[in-house]
Amino acid sequence: MKAGYVSIFGKPNAGKSTLLNALLGEKLAIVSHKVQTTRHRIKGILTEKEYQVIFSDTPGIIQPKYKLHEKMMQAVKNSLEDADVVILMIDANDDVKENDELFASLNIKTPAIVVINKTDKVKTEKIKQNTEFFQHKKYCTNVVGISALKKKNINELLQSIIKLLPEGQPFFDGDNLTDLPVKFFVGEMVREKIFYLYEEEIPYHATVVVQEFKEKETLTKIRAEIIVQRETQKGIILGEKGSMIKRLGTEARKDIEAFLQRKVFLELFVKVRPKWRDNEIFLKEYGY
Repeated sequence: MKAGYVSIFGKPNAGKSTLLNALLGEKLAIVSHKVQTTRHRIKGILTEKEYQVIFSDTPGIIQPKYKLHEKMMQAVKNSLEDADVVILMIDANDDVKENDELFASLNIKTPAIVVINKTDKVKTEKIKQNTEFFQHKKYCTNVVGISALKKKNINELLQSIIKLLPEGQPFFDGDNLTDLPVKFFVGEMVREKIFYLYEEEIPYHATVVVQEFKEKETLTKIRAEIIVQRETQKGIILGEKGSMIKRLGTEARKDIEAFLQRKVFLELFVKVRPKWRDNEIFLKEYGY
C-alpha cells in the first residue's frame, strides 16, 4: 500500500483546479478562465486498493497585495511543507524561464513532477522543447505533458505520482473524497458563478459565507451572504430590480442540487464590508 500527500503548485491559471478535478473524476475545485479563482487549499482524496493520494490544489503563486493574498500564500507554504510529492504545473504556452525561477524559489526538498498542461493547444515541437528544458533542472524528477481539460495523459501522470509515493497506510477512510465540509463547497459554487456572471473586479472583491445549511425532509435550505467592499459593488451584484442576483441564485442552485443530489432552497443576500480583504477579523470570520 502506498499513501501520501501530493501538492499542486503553479502560477495563476495554469490549470491546477482543472487537474485536481480530472484526477479525482469529480468536480471538487471551482474553475474559471479568470486568474486567482482558488483562494483556499482544497484537498481531494483518491483511494484505490493499492494506494491513497491526498491531493492539494493551492492558490496560484502571486506577490501579495493585501492580507487575503497573504493568507492564500500561507496556504501554499503549508502545502509545500507536508507534501510527499510535488506537482509543478505550467501552461504549455507560458514562459518557461519565468516558471523555472518560480519553481527554483520554492526550495523543494521532495520529488517533483513538472506537468506541462494544455498540450492540446501547442505543437509537438514546443512540448518537446519545454520537456527538455525542465528535465535537467535540479528540482525536477520527471516531466509529463497533459491536457487537464480534455483528461489527456491523466493516467500516465497518476502512475508517475504513485511510483514516487512512500509506502504506508491510508490517512482517511476509503469513502472520503475530501476533508472539507459540504458547506464550504456550497459557498464555493456560489462564488464560481460570481466569476462567470460578473465582470472585472467584482469576483476579486467578493466572497461568500454560508450562514445556514438545514437538511429538511424534502429539501436542503441554504442561506448565504455575498460580501463585497462597496455599495456600488452591491448594486452590481443585485442588478436592476434584483435581476442579476436572481440569475446568480438560479445558476448556483442547479450546481448545488447536482452536488447534493437533492432539492435546494437557496437564499442569497449581499452585505457591504469595507476593506474586508485587509481585515484580520473579517478574514477569520469568512474562513480564511
